Amino acid sequence: MNWLENRTDDDKVKQNEVLAIGNLPKHVAIIMDGNGRWAQQRTMPRLSGHKQGVETVRDIVKASSQLGVKYLTLYAFSMENWKRPQKEVSGLMKLLEFYLKNEVEELHANNVRIRSIGKLNALPKPVHKILQKAIDHTEKNDGLTLTLALSYSSRWDIVRATQMISLDVRRGKLSPEDITEETFTDYLLTKDMPDPDLLIRTSGEMRISNFLLWELAYSEIYVTKKCWPDFERNDLYEAISCFAKRERRFGLTSAQLIDQSNSSSYLQRVVNAITNR
Repeated sequence: MNWLENRTDDDKVKQNEVLAIGNLPKHVAIIMDGNGRWAQQRTMPRLSGHKQGVETVRDIVKASSQLGVKYLTLYAFSMENWKRPQKEVSGLMKLLEFYLKNEVEELHANNVRIRSIGKLNALPKPVHKILQKAIDHTEKNDGLTLTLALSYSSRWDIVRATQMISLDVRRGKLSPEDITEETFTDYLLTKDMPDPDLLIRTSGEMRISNFLLWELAYSEIYVTKKCWPDFERNDLYEAISCFAKRERRFGLTSAQLIDQSNSSSYLQRVVNAITNR
């Protein structure tokens, strides 16, 4: 199925409205929260909420790809989630395996590259195997990069990066004076992707739950009270539209941003004038 060719007329209109605003985020990260609460509110087993959450993943991945978002990172399973009841954990692992087996060819056909971050060797062997197979199968695609955060902990990744830097200092490959923010970033699992421009959290919780602590330093945050199974592509459009209208200052003032913009415009006009001689 070609996702671009299978859009409804109504959805094309809505997507064009989002794109017309401009300033599309390059990287969207999502904390998919509320599956269990969604199920409990309906007197259903928690696993039913996770199953419905998978359907939401399918649609949000498609919508992100159709819009032209380059990176989508989903917080699918944290290290802390291993502490949940064994029945729920086993069910989540089976759902993950089912999703990868059944979706990889459609993802591949639509130029999606699959990646994963986290302590992946903690995953059950069958899940780890099918995940690696999906990553290898789609590695040359250059459309949307879909990153699944699995058995992930940002604190764990920061500690792991620090340990690796310390080893390289001990081996003489690196001196303490060489350690910069850029150097540290190169040791994180997320080194091959830009920092998220937009973080979306569902279910109304006001926390980032040990997710991309380093990378979210200047990300815009959008929180919705909707639980993840109720989150639809229209909600994604709303979040992105909200992001596009915000002023991202990165520690500067509005006046400084205007001065930078004017300077950049002036330099571009000079370059154009020289090029067109």
